[in-house]
Amino acid sequence: MLKITGLTKKYSDKVAVDNLSLHIRPGEIYGFIGHNGAGKTTTIKSCAGILQFDQGEILIDGLSVTENPIEVKKKIAYIPDNPDLYEFMTGIKYLNFIADVFAIDSNTRQERIRKYADLFELTDSLAQAVSSYSHGMKQKLAIISAWIHEPKLIIMDEPFVGLDPKSAHLLKGMMREVCDSGGAIFFSTHVLDVAEKLCDKVAVIKEGRLIKSGTMDEVKGDASLESAFLEMEG
Repeated sequence: MLKITGLTKKYSDKVAVDNLSLHIRPGEIYGFIGHNGAGKTTTIKSCAGILQFDQGEILIDGLSVTENPIEVKKKIAYIPDNPDLYEFMTGIKYLNFIADVFAIDSNTRQERIRKYADLFELTDSLAQAVSSYSHGMKQKLAIISAWIHEPKLIIMDEPFVGLDPKSAHLLKGMMREVCDSGGAIFFSTHVLDVAEKLCDKVAVIKEGRLIKSGTMDEVKGDASLESAFLEMEG
């Protein structure tokens, strides 16, 4: 579903991501962990087609993000660590705008908006301007907008930040449903206990370089993910 080969991204003389290769297959929830500045967000933005990179190749469902950017974006959804939404719109206008972008028909969009807005208890707030939303409400709106076109791959940067426990629990269930239906999830997180319980596979990045990846048992061994991560970080 997502194949990263030899990804390298530099900012002037600083190498933010150094020859990174990962393969996220259909049905997998793949966690991406590392300290601040390790290169997680740079990698994620490169996969989402937001950042150009210096070397390597990124394929999504067999298509290159550089050679087929529009076709790739039809297949994915991206949620940044800080939802950057059109705050002059109301919540419902924003969701309809996203549905228009992906050419979702009226009945389908209404059904999906109703389903997810009710789940996240956001229905009563959809008539309000996004500028009046709290961070958590914006995060919920971003999640609904990501799910609205049923993408094959969902890429998320720290998706649980700002969510209350109930909403975080709902999101975990939604992530698993995507993978059970043949999609895939690639997300970064600092919440290691969530990653340990939720992820099928995990990758650890340090100073732009991949230091370990594989199934949860392969990465953490007999220790907790937190203990294994701290040991790898030195």
